[in-house]
Amino acid sequence: MYKSLIKPLLFLRNPEKAHHTTFNLINLTFNLPIVDSIVKATFELNDPKLEREVFGLKFKNPVGLAAGLDKDAKLIDELAMLGFGFIEIGTLTPKPQEGNPLPRLFRLPQDHALINRMGFNNGGVLKAVERLKKRKSDVIVGGNIGKNKVTPNEHAVDDYLFCLEALHSYVDYFVVNVSSPNTPNLRDLQEKEPLKQLLSAVKSANDQKSNPKPILLKIAPDLTNGQLDDIVEIVRETGIAGVIATNTTIDRSVLTTSKEQVEAIGAGGVSGKVLAKRSTDVIRYLHQKSNGEFPIVGVGGIFSAEDAIEKLEAGASLVQVYSGMIYEGPGLIKKIKKGLLEYFSR
Repeated sequence: MYKSLIKPLLFLRNPEKAHHTTFNLINLTFNLPIVDSIVKATFELNDPKLEREVFGLKFKNPVGLAAGLDKDAKLIDELAMLGFGFIEIGTLTPKPQEGNPLPRLFRLPQDHALINRMGFNNGGVLKAVERLKKRKSDVIVGGNIGKNKVTPNEHAVDDYLFCLEALHSYVDYFVVNVSSPNTPNLRDLQEKEPLKQLLSAVKSANDQKSNPKPILLKIAPDLTNGQLDDIVEIVRETGIAGVIATNTTIDRSVLTTSKEQVEAIGAGGVSGKVLAKRSTDVIRYLHQKSNGEFPIVGVGGIFSAEDAIEKLEAGASLVQVYSGMIYEGPGLIKKIKKGLLEYFSR
């Protein structure tokens, strides 16, 4: 029903307006009597074979929702009904910010891709905390944290530490995001020394808590092999729990959409099917270079169970979806889990 009826209607609308419409409908309907039971019965698929223990957390299944869809933790309980093993909120920043000017989200149907230059638009970490305090589901929640646009890189650590402190009691793991292409100079923090200093500070603050949470690093797919070697070294030296590979790409050469159309859209990170190969290559490289020393969460171009299996075979322990949900619909999660069950049963 999604691909034949709902998706065509949503795709008639501006992508960001369609997103808000979808969220409003989910918020209005999923918690109605009987509807919640129907949703759960439709999308849930639980099996001990799908369970995974990764960086000390027990996941009901290895399929998660990537950061960006529920930036402000507005629909955690409702999205959990779709059968995710974990949900990542954010990217959250200390202060609310509007993000980049509209329009800033674009579909490329020919490539089953999206281009976004959202710019960490969010209501601020403290608003998200208030919502997290009220959540009812036991789904694992990750907090993806970043810096405000106005914060200079030399003070970026203060923003990450603020978010860590605010969220610590309400999320199960943290993701340090320095890889979005849509905040000016943010990716400069991926350079070896600034990144090592940032992660060391976040890890140190986390370790002082009575219940430290796993700290992960989200990286760009556009890093060179030399930079990926640095990532492996930094993970080892700082002792963080793992890596999320990957964020969106600034590489437009992977697109088949006309050059004129892409240039008219302008700046932004590309996600979707076109990212699948590169993200898998990054996962495989990190896994081999590190000898599997740390877990990797694979994200990028997952539109089917086969895509998820490819990431796992490359060395990922868990996977996340985003663009695949937009193009394939919420039934994608159950399809992936069915395929994984068959794969794990071989």
